[in-house]
Amino acid sequence: MTELKNDLFLRACLSEDVERTPVWMMRQAGRYLAEYRATRAKAGGFLNLCRSPELCSEVALQPVDILAADAAILFSDILVVPEAMGMTLTFGAGEGPKFSDPITCRADVEKLPVLDDPTKELGYVMNAVRTIRRDLGGRVPLIGFAGSPWTLATYMVEGGGSKTFSKVKAMMYNEPETMHLLLEKLADSVAAYLNGQIAHGAQAIQIFDTWGGILNTSSYKEFSLAYMQRIVQQLTRENDGRRVPVILYSKGGMGWLEATADTGCDVIGLDWTIDIDEAKARVGDRVALQGNMDPSMLYANPQRIRAEVKDILAKFGHGNGHVFNLGHGITPDVSPEHAIEFFKAVREESVIYHR
Repeated sequence: MTELKNDLFLRACLSEDVERTPVWMMRQAGRYLAEYRATRAKAGGFLNLCRSPELCSEVALQPVDILAADAAILFSDILVVPEAMGMTLTFGAGEGPKFSDPITCRADVEKLPVLDDPTKELGYVMNAVRTIRRDLGGRVPLIGFAGSPWTLATYMVEGGGSKTFSKVKAMMYNEPETMHLLLEKLADSVAAYLNGQIAHGAQAIQIFDTWGGILNTSSYKEFSLAYMQRIVQQLTRENDGRRVPVILYSKGGMGWLEATADTGCDVIGLDWTIDIDEAKARVGDRVALQGNMDPSMLYANPQRIRAEVKDILAKFGHGNGHVFNLGHGITPDVSPEHAIEFFKAVREESVIYHR
């Protein structure tokens, strides 16, 4: 593999010495960029874009070129895993994802296969990983990702997005054995999928637990965190002569930081509902922290954005183990110029904390 020219992100994930705080942001390859919208139009739809390794590489590299991001992230969707397990996935114009055949009972779960060879059903994602690594030419590391088993299960049982999550919670409470079987199959499939990404060139892994925060403490630990830990325990942690950092991100999961740090992950992704100094005090030096500016701050003027960046850096303080990011993904109507200023502010203002 090509020698890595900028490894700040990987070093920060492992709490190693860095010259400044690295920065990337969730959804950095997305609709706020005119370049992304043009590529998506060329693909003729979102899923077509996900299935084209060359176009995936094109959009993954756009924020590296435009923002000078310290990491690229694979362009794909978390729901390609249940699709590969046999479910029918669609993205309607102006709509979110839909499954026309949602999971309703144990028999539905029993029919689902466990994905043990990601090069078969998800070969196009493996090709995208390989293509992005080639096109990056060692400029920055590549992050692979997947959805958490719980988050994937919410879409599979609800048939799409939900405001109440009534169906998946009813299954969790009334048929816990069925839910556990579904989550076991998803955890083992996701682990194989992520190991495939690592084998094809992903240099770090993030697991997105978008809907973990809808659970109470006991349910979160039993139905979400336990299955993320099951994945972490199966992952390849060394490849290409380096450690492969693992990031766990649970939106709304800030009440369970200590338990998350016990999973064996290297980094906890923080949402914007906690001050980073509090999070640091709670987990100590057991894991690095990623985050955690409120995404809506990008609607502010550049001076206000810079002030917020300075405040978060000051709260983390001197030392290593911080990857700057938003607390959730950038929203589509943010000005690219504001995103550029955000990245510039992190690069310029973080140097004093690493002397």
